[in-house]
Amino acid sequence: MKTVIGVMGGSVADDSVAATAQELGRRIAEEGWVLLTGGRSTGVMAAASQGAAEAGGLVVGVLPGDTTSGSSPHIDVAIPTGMGDARNVINVLSSHVVIALPGGAGTISEVALALKSERKVVTVGFAACEVLFGSYKDRGLITDVATPAEAVQLIRDLLGGTPV
Repeated sequence: MKTVIGVMGGSVADDSVAATAQELGRRIAEEGWVLLTGGRSTGVMAAASQGAAEAGGLVVGVLPGDTTSGSSPHIDVAIPTGMGDARNVINVLSSHVVIALPGGAGTISEVALALKSERKVVTVGFAACEVLFGSYKDRGLITDVATPAEAVQLIRDLLGGTPV
């Protein structure tokens, strides 16, 4: 079974966050992992998908609507759910590890769902999550790092060669 890494973040991303997401996507693909995002053509989803696709990776997009309208041109597998934001559960439960970049309420909900489901969460430049979910940090379920390289190294360590 392939390792699936979910990258979550805002549907609007400034240039710095978008560059981080694109680098994460590239690094995930280079590791041979599958990238899973919310699938849309905006923000962190689009940037991470582009990075992975340009590096030859497999990109899965779990879409909120019941069609592929508005999906990123960089996804290989589009999964229309017709579930709106409820699709966040699919995003999280389909991921071995969740990476969260700065975002809003939707991103926070994905982090919360991941932690409730005992999924490991790596935040990149989103330390507010560590504060918000402090008890999970104490249990080793959430860690904030500064760079995509650190995120990938941490995931390698978490996986230990096999899916979490």
